[in-house]
Amino acid sequence: MSPATTLSNKLLISAFEAQASDVHFYPFPNHTDVYFRIHGKRIFYKSLVNSQYQSLLTYYKFTSGMDIGEIRKPQNGTITHQKLDQIYSLRLSTLPVNQMESLAIRILPQEENLTLDQLFLFPNQLNKLKEWITNHAGIILFTGPTGSGKTTTLYGLLQAILKEKSYQTITLEDPIEKEMDDILQVQVNEKAGITYQTGLKAALRHDPDIIMIGEIRDKATAQFAFDASLTGHLVLSTLHAKNAAGTIHRLLEMGLKQTDLQQSLIAVAALELLPLQINNKTTRRAAILELLDSEKLENTIMRHDTKNSSTFHTFDHLRKKAFAYGFISEEIYKNS
Repeated sequence: MSPATTLSNKLLISAFEAQASDVHFYPFPNHTDVYFRIHGKRIFYKSLVNSQYQSLLTYYKFTSGMDIGEIRKPQNGTITHQKLDQIYSLRLSTLPVNQMESLAIRILPQEENLTLDQLFLFPNQLNKLKEWITNHAGIILFTGPTGSGKTTTLYGLLQAILKEKSYQTITLEDPIEKEMDDILQVQVNEKAGITYQTGLKAALRHDPDIIMIGEIRDKATAQFAFDASLTGHLVLSTLHAKNAAGTIHRLLEMGLKQTDLQQSLIAVAALELLPLQINNKTTRRAAILELLDSEKLENTIMRHDTKNSSTFHTFDHLRKKAFAYGFISEEIYKNS
């Protein structure tokens, strides 16, 4: 086993055991700092001499299918890593900085340890999501920043649906984050001409009941997703937005009309992860959700805000509730 392989195995095992979601490498002229992101916080792990980092970087670029000779452009790749009976998909990304390259690794466990019930802090919010996915047509959007649990939630809901009924389900993802049974998963590859739009057109020919679009990134994909939902398909997707009301703003800015939203949009769930603490120790993170549907959704589309709805629970209200129930510390509550 080469020194780079040994170093990689040691580093990754430490990251898995710490339940890190990401590993970040920060190169400097004389050394490279390594950080883990654990429960949302970036924590220093160790420093490497640059010869170690360069050898590790070359190893990762080679094994993930990147061009090891290209250092001027950002690159992406994936690696599958197995530790005992647990399989991890590693998503790698390089970024040129000061004649060097930084590296970020997103860790995606393929065997999820948490059940769908454990992903959410308040069970009534999960029950609401399960209600939404009984619709046969329309679009449901999950929003929030990177790392807020949108894709994990989508996978969990799809698995829950398919346990109860047999649906023709197709996903379009960039990249595929988790291999799933009983689902047709399409890898978006823009270099090869497989964009979200072309993938969606092809998927519609396969008579799907449910279509999952990994992310709505632009006006064309948004319009196509909404059009697909009007033709008798249930469409699930994600979007980057600060909160539930912000999702409506984003869609309107993308050029969708109010009538598009009124006709097709079933609901919006904005997610935020809170670190749960027991005896002053963070054990895991769970999601709170701003939920927009029915009359609240209609009012938000028409007025572009949720201020006039007394039944709409904002993130601030939900954090206050989580603190009152003792799920989160006062520090987390005040700094959220």
